[in-house]
Amino acid sequence: MSRKIWLPLGAVVLVVNAVQWVVAEAITAAAWTDPPYSYARNFISDLGVPSCGVQMQGRELCSPDHVLMSTSFMLEGILFAIGVLLLSARLVEGRARRVFIALAVAHGTGMVLVGLFHGSPDGPSYGLAVHFAGAGVGILCANTLAILAGALRGLGLPSAYRVFSVTVGVLGLVSVALVGVSAGTAGAFERGSVYSWLLWSVVTGVLLLVRYSRRASMRENVPA
Repeated sequence: MSRKIWLPLGAVVLVVNAVQWVVAEAITAAAWTDPPYSYARNFISDLGVPSCGVQMQGRELCSPDHVLMSTSFMLEGILFAIGVLLLSARLVEGRARRVFIALAVAHGTGMVLVGLFHGSPDGPSYGLAVHFAGAGVGILCANTLAILAGALRGLGLPSAYRVFSVTVGVLGLVSVALVGVSAGTAGAFERGSVYSWLLWSVVTGVLLLVRYSRRASMRENVPA
């Protein structure tokens, strides 16, 4: 594969990855009807629990399409890592590239573990600990990566993007810190810590694709 295609491919992967998560989450949440799934109260991880009727921190879990959500968790980790690695190879150099790669791989590994080990006590004794550890690593690394992307000039994107990138990453980290404030808003704050990097992925991918398209068009219009 030509290195020239790495940038647009990485950008497309990031966008597709965010879309597949949101679609999978919406489908899985819609299938959860008894009791009704709450985006504000229920954690995203609840959608991947295979057992119906299990109690978890006062929430009754029953996700008929749990396989879809667990698959989406793992797919997100793999695609996010691939997308960031492709972009880093073209846009980031030196120590910053190594940091980007480490964060992307750690995030990917964490999210694969989230999909493999569901978030309920109804499973192996170590499963819940692995799930929470994977989720914590995934959330921390993705939001930190967004902050670092905003701090770098190498992406060649507008200053407004850099402000957005840092802001969304910081809000993601703040959101995860507020998850335990109230059981009634735990799911909403958890989503703030996850949707932050999904939004970052879409905006980054779209802007890079626009920049790539414009440069390609300019090259085609240059007289031979």
